[in-house]
Amino acid sequence: MKKTVALVSGCMLLGGLALLAQQMQTGRTLAATMNVFVFPQQGQSASHQSMDEAECYNWAVNNTGSDPFALQRQAQQQQQQADWAQQNAATAGQGTGLQGAARGAAGGALFGAIAGNAGRGAAIGAGTGAVVGRARGNAQQNQANQIAGQTAAGQQATAQQLQNFKTAFTTCLEAKGYLARF
Repeated sequence: MKKTVALVSGCMLLGGLALLAQQMQTGRTLAATMNVFVFPQQGQSASHQSMDEAECYNWAVNNTGSDPFALQRQAQQQQQQADWAQQNAATAGQGTGLQGAARGAAGGALFGAIAGNAGRGAAIGAGTGAVVGRARGNAQQNQANQIAGQTAAGQQATAQQLQNFKTAFTTCLEAKGYLARF
């Protein structure tokens, strides 16, 4: 048990040190990269604030189960999926009635020729093909709309996870004597 706690604590410390190194390279605080505004109320130095932010980051990740940087990547992927789904929904089913009519007319003409009236067979085939084509087009449109709705629900869930993380992060910072808002 003690080894597990020591291992977890060591990993958290290493994660915090990596975040501190990133802050030093970019010149922005960890909180600033997440659009969280932090003001020291007890005269904490910038280096002390960076350490507190790293500790609170690790605490918030462990307590919410969410990493905001992973959530941001996930949100970007979901946005790409949403854009694709919207484009697909806009074009799904377009021309399927006409395609169905053309296929139906060809098939109807063939069967009509066998029966002795190719023109009548083509007309019947075209009408039937248009109806079937429109039905397929509507099914494609519905499926594309369903995918777009699922993507939107995923985006809302990701936004809620990010909100929960930021709430935990700012709560930790406030407990350490900072004014924190997002």
